[in-house]
Amino acid sequence: MAGVPMPRRAPVQHRSAVRVERMLDAAAELLDELGPDGLSTSAIAARAHVSVGSLYQFFPDKNAVSEALARRSFERFSKHLRSVEGDTWEEVVDQVIDTYVSFSRTEPGFLVLSFGGPIGQHMLDPQDDNNAVVAKGLAELVDLDLPLDVLRLAVEIGDAVLTLAFRRSKDGDPALVAEAKTAVKAYLAAHLHTRHRRA
Repeated sequence: MAGVPMPRRAPVQHRSAVRVERMLDAAAELLDELGPDGLSTSAIAARAHVSVGSLYQFFPDKNAVSEALARRSFERFSKHLRSVEGDTWEEVVDQVIDTYVSFSRTEPGFLVLSFGGPIGQHMLDPQDDNNAVVAKGLAELVDLDLPLDVLRLAVEIGDAVLTLAFRRSKDGDPALVAEAKTAVKAYLAAHLHTRHRRA
């Protein structure tokens, strides 16, 4: 992944893995409390009760910590998505958005990382940007006969409205969350209608 600071080494021993998790937890707390500008390797180390040298054994800089934290959050979010099911694709879209909103409210640091935080656009995959990866996941859930580019734009639409929802309220403005569902479903329905009319 060119240009992205990666962890220096993966923790092998259980004790090292626990220490790395503590560093990531500390970074998440700092992001929630102080935002990206308050994040530094010294602050992370102090909050995690480890030496700065210990942190540097696993992460070259604070951006690498943020990348690792964002990856961990996405993995956790993906696990939540596995429980999403519905009789229609519309129900699946609603549940995906509800799952995202619920996760954003409870996962430390996630809102900061998602909305303008210190992460790269190719955090999840060196070949695709983050929303493209999310679109592929959505494609597997909704099972619609639509091009991936259409699903990608649906994700961008939902992401933009949800960003505004969480700017208005730290818990996500309910009216705008509802609008995100409406917008995504209307966009997908329009493309389905066009596709069926051509068939």
